[in-house]
Amino acid sequence: MDDLKKAYEEWQKKYQEKCPDKDEDFVTISGEPIKSLYTPLDLEGHNYLEKLGFPGEYPFTRGIHYNMYRGKVWTFRQFSGFATAKETNERYKMLLAKGQTGLSVAFDMPTIMGYDSDHPRAEGEVGRCGVAIDSLADMEELFDGIPLDKVSTSMTINGPAAVLWAMYIACAEKQGVPSEKLSGTIQNDILKEYIAQKSWIFPPEPSMRIITDIFAYGAKHVPRWNTISISGYHIREAGATAVQELAFTLADGFAYVEAGIKAGLDVDEFAPRLSFFFNSHMDFFEEIAKFRAARRIWARRMKEKYGAKNPRSWLLRFHTQTAGCSLTAQQPENNIVRTAFEALAAVLGGTQSLHTNSMDEVLALPTEKAVTIALRTQQIIAHETGVINTIDPLGGSYYVEALTDKMEEEAEKYFKKIEELGGVIEAINKGFFQQEIADAAYRYQQAVERKKRIIVGVNEYVEEDEKIDIPILKIDPEVEERQKRKLKSLRATRDNEKVEIALRELKDAARGTDNLMPYILNAVRVYATEGEIIQSLKEVFGEYKEKPIF
Repeated sequence: MDDLKKAYEEWQKKYQEKCPDKDEDFVTISGEPIKSLYTPLDLEGHNYLEKLGFPGEYPFTRGIHYNMYRGKVWTFRQFSGFATAKETNERYKMLLAKGQTGLSVAFDMPTIMGYDSDHPRAEGEVGRCGVAIDSLADMEELFDGIPLDKVSTSMTINGPAAVLWAMYIACAEKQGVPSEKLSGTIQNDILKEYIAQKSWIFPPEPSMRIITDIFAYGAKHVPRWNTISISGYHIREAGATAVQELAFTLADGFAYVEAGIKAGLDVDEFAPRLSFFFNSHMDFFEEIAKFRAARRIWARRMKEKYGAKNPRSWLLRFHTQTAGCSLTAQQPENNIVRTAFEALAAVLGGTQSLHTNSMDEVLALPTEKAVTIALRTQQIIAHETGVINTIDPLGGSYYVEALTDKMEEEAEKYFKKIEELGGVIEAINKGFFQQEIADAAYRYQQAVERKKRIIVGVNEYVEEDEKIDIPILKIDPEVEERQKRKLKSLRATRDNEKVEIALRELKDAARGTDNLMPYILNAVRVYATEGEIIQSLKEVFGEYKEKPIF
């Protein structure tokens, strides 16, 4: 190492003489300076078994499975939902026919916020940014002809996650599929809603109770289901750096583990079904390092701090979506290229499932052609590039390993700060996360405006008088009226006495300490609507209002 250090210093001197520059002029998207060259000196004292180990073995830096993609490629998912359940069902069947291997449900804003389609606050939003789901009847139509024991389904829903999950379970029952055979994920990550996405309903304390109720119910009755997808994706979309996404997401994960333990659950009872959801942005190597660091941090914390004994509790399993915030309205075909590189970074980082954004998503919900191109992008990576042939092919790269270590080091600083603030919920109440993300977003925008960071087609290589000439998916306003009529018909034909009893029993349970999932399921089965169930819980739990930060 002494010889190497001497040789490197001589080379560095020549480098600066011939082409002087500063590391701070070359930074990751997160703003971390990058050296001109990485060597074994950057990994001095690096213990291979401690830092890396082998795939499928602690600390899982190189992957959570022994054979990774040599055994099975990641799950191909396309986040999809629009208009009514009928139209979305048709899109799902098209995607499955084209080779998609898992479904991912996008809900509209009224559903996400816990409102029925005929609520005044739903006006103009029904079916616009996702599919409208008001009741079990809609869920049945959404999965009509799709056997739920044969497909894995992910549902991006948070505040009302328990209700939509109950609808899915009840829908499967209607198909004759027991809950023990269901596999999939509900996002169910309310902490990141307070931090970044802002689609909350209840205050933090009752929200955490509902989540731990879901943990307990899932462990007993739906054992193949991931009962939470702890999401860094929306934190990153809000403007966070890669380090912030890593640190804030894992901090949320630790908070959920602590909540489960506090609720009386054995950590090994629920931890194996915790999953994560990350963003894959444009800085290729930074993203790969982020995924590798996340696995290592999670494994160590679960084993050493929380005392998990089941090796499955140590595994950080994650879904990845390419960065929606990296897409541009200008020259939208460029988004195909951006998405391909982001998807490749996710694969090289060891993701378990992947969604690739469509080129037109910055303009509207994707057309059938655009979503097919996005799906084909994954298939080309899997079957034509050769990246699945060996496990963690970038492992051992001086740069990647140094960057992975740096990501871990910076994340640990954030963990310490969050702990000093009193934990995740206290940090939320104090506006810590919100301010950190806002500051990072501002710095990034400044870099773009000053051309310190080039965005092709936006601040450089701009085409004058550009005309965007790609098809756009438009939602017919009649969709909203159809959904309202369907809802009116449901209320007129169901057994409303049973609905009233189920909602009353749910409110009584919410005032006590019983697990709420059986009561929510009873309400769903008699066709109580999402809005009615959520309103019943609001009457007990209240609603959350964010404190303004100045």
